[in-house]
Amino acid sequence: MSHIATSRPSTPDTIYDVLRRSPVARALAGMELGEGCAVTVWENTRDRVCYQAPAHTTFSLYLEGGTGTRRLDAGGVAGYPGAICVMPEGCGSDWEIDAPFRFVHLYLSEARLRSGFARTHDCDARSLDLPEATFIRNPDLAAPLARLAAAGADGDVLHAETALAELFGALRRKPVTIRAGLAPHILRRVDDWIDAHLDQAITLDDLAALADLSGYHFHRMFRLSRGIAPHAWVTWKRVARARILLRTDQPIAGIAAACGFSSQSHLTRVFHRHTGWTPAGYRGVVGGERSGGVQASASLPRNSLMPPKERP
Repeated sequence: MSHIATSRPSTPDTIYDVLRRSPVARALAGMELGEGCAVTVWENTRDRVCYQAPAHTTFSLYLEGGTGTRRLDAGGVAGYPGAICVMPEGCGSDWEIDAPFRFVHLYLSEARLRSGFARTHDCDARSLDLPEATFIRNPDLAAPLARLAAAGADGDVLHAETALAELFGALRRKPVTIRAGLAPHILRRVDDWIDAHLDQAITLDDLAALADLSGYHFHRMFRLSRGIAPHAWVTWKRVARARILLRTDQPIAGIAAACGFSSQSHLTRVFHRHTGWTPAGYRGVVGGERSGGVQASASLPRNSLMPPKERP
């Protein structure tokens, strides 16, 4: 082997960070999807890669080749085209690559993973069932991962968002005994109230009153149930509504007001932080996709191959 890439135990690197340092692995395409989420298509050969307690959960799908890729800490089992690996945050692994192969990685921060699961399944985030997996066949995961690879290569934002939603929908739930957190009917009440008041200022006390709790206690219980803090949940809902409205001809300043942002510049700062795009840039891309015009790949953000960042 010509190289051994490892993550440093003192630094919670993502798997992306480790591969980026390899002189052999090559990132072919990808995009950042905001809120601690990114997709990258890789090519690698003749390499040795060790991940030590990596940050973020990584989903992997082998697109081409893979029979020359072995996981050494799992008995040397070899991959194959269509194989899926699931590497939860903090799970280390050791890999040896003897032949060229191409694969796609989806990186999800713990907050994005659990909050996305909770939003999609309308359930407690702690019911997520996602064990580590090496070289499994799972069509329900393979299909959205393949679509994410295609979307990353084309710069197709709508395709990527749809594929990510499908992947969250394919994640399994497990029965859990909830000893803390908020009851489902309280969470639905909170969500309905937020949706009805997104164009207004929303305070922690407003939300806590819906559950008849103090602000401090509500904050703790909400985070347990949804996987992220209340203010981050509200911000996600504002950005999600802005995404929808940006597919219309409504002025961006009007969209900012309709989504509860204090100004167009406020919307721009938050939207860019969460998606990697400015509102105008996002509108240009999704508008081109709707009309069959210029391909979105011409407008990929400069950080499209950068690793996902944790969002406050």
